[in-house]
Amino acid sequence: MPAETESHERIFMAFPCGGYTLGENEAEAEAARSAWAHVARAVARFTPVTMLVDPSALADARRHLGESVVFEVRDLDDAWMRDIGPTFVRNTNGELLAVNWNFNGWGAQTWASWDNDSKISTEVAALAETKVLQSLITNEGGGIHVDGEGTVLATRSVQLDPGRNPGKTVADIEAEFSRLLGTEKTIWLERGLTRDNEEFGTRGHVDIVACFAAPGVVLFHDQQNREHPDFEISQQVRRQLETAVDAKGRRLRLIPVPAPSALKDAEGWVDYSYINHLVTSAGVIACTFDDPMDAQALRILAEAYPGREVVGVDARELFARGGGIHCITQQLPAQSGNRAR
Repeated sequence: MPAETESHERIFMAFPCGGYTLGENEAEAEAARSAWAHVARAVARFTPVTMLVDPSALADARRHLGESVVFEVRDLDDAWMRDIGPTFVRNTNGELLAVNWNFNGWGAQTWASWDNDSKISTEVAALAETKVLQSLITNEGGGIHVDGEGTVLATRSVQLDPGRNPGKTVADIEAEFSRLLGTEKTIWLERGLTRDNEEFGTRGHVDIVACFAAPGVVLFHDQQNREHPDFEISQQVRRQLETAVDAKGRRLRLIPVPAPSALKDAEGWVDYSYINHLVTSAGVIACTFDDPMDAQALRILAEAYPGREVVGVDARELFARGGGIHCITQQLPAQSGNRAR
């Protein structure tokens, strides 16, 4: 699997069309549509965007996005393309392939539906004109992050989740990562953030906790307020990363990214995180929260990704629905494999 810092041919997204994502009234629905549209427009400044749209939502999608993206009409349940879409990898000949992770509603969650979304991985692979690799495990794109040189970050709470992979062992998961992602080393974190481990979360996706900015360099979510339960999780993540080595035998250089100062919303502890950003071609599309920490976080990201323009997009409406910018985007690597600068 290429590192996300490599150049991209296209970004795939899905437009919100129903259920909890649109909320309980038209005002909430418009807030969701606007949030997705703002991300799509920001991404399109750097990389072409293909937006999958349920037939019922096409008029709304066109109203919000005009001609800024390419539309593809497909039946959808939800709009988290990182998870319902495929993960693109290259074989030894450099040919792009698409991994289908067998999406099942984040471990068959009672509130989720996935009859349509379980087919999106193969639909996107067809749009990209790539062959499909069928995974032997259940996973989502938000459950992994690679350095492009043989190392993958993952959480035990997702990969060993009985709702996803009952009876599977660490060795089983690592073997499948090796087969599909070409990785030689898995750096395991125990779990994700507090809210993401609650009823309406993913059970702990890694892409809200830690990510590679470059081989050997890891950004991690640093909750500095002891009142927040994520403070202890951040400390645990730091300790695990400090003792880890990657596939090349390197100790990691860690870059803490402070959490926003906001601690709660109407539903409880927030899991607002600047880690959940998209690096695409010459840009970085970053989550902001109208928070005093936004400016500092954007500076850290700019330093971590030199030569790229960092663009902040208000992600509060995304997080209110269970994710962030990385969660609603999925990259198609460029055929050349050259790193973008």
